[in-house]
Amino acid sequence: MDSSRRGIVYWLLGGGLIGSLASFLYPVIRYMRPPEVAEAAVSEAEVGTVNEFPVNSGKIVRFGSKPVLLVRLGPEDWRAFSGTCTHLDCTVQYQPERQRIWCACHNGVYDLRGRVISGPPPRPLEPFDVHLRDGEVIVAKRA
Repeated sequence: MDSSRRGIVYWLLGGGLIGSLASFLYPVIRYMRPPEVAEAAVSEAEVGTVNEFPVNSGKIVRFGSKPVLLVRLGPEDWRAFSGTCTHLDCTVQYQPERQRIWCACHNGVYDLRGRVISGPPPRPLEPFDVHLRDGEVIVAKRA
């Protein structure tokens, strides 16, 4: 009778240990491998009103899950480019005093057509189209 009680105790302790390990490891494994989430295809996005963007200014706006640099050069002159540098995906910024796009990570410089002027970026920035509709600024993918 003593050995059967001991067997039950070993079984309960072993089962408890396995249950504890499983309850710890399962969330860790789920964290290390997050679920795949399909990203919705975005072809255009409203980014604000015309009045929110002063002349000779640039601002990072959201285009789906990606940043886009929107630059307003004049009353009717708008430009939009991918907001990440083609070198190491750092966020770029518009420098109004020099009228250029600059990446602070490795001093990459682009002109206002998205072409590389200097620094390590291997490719130009991806351009986007800008449309104005009823006072709203719309950024759209190029066809």
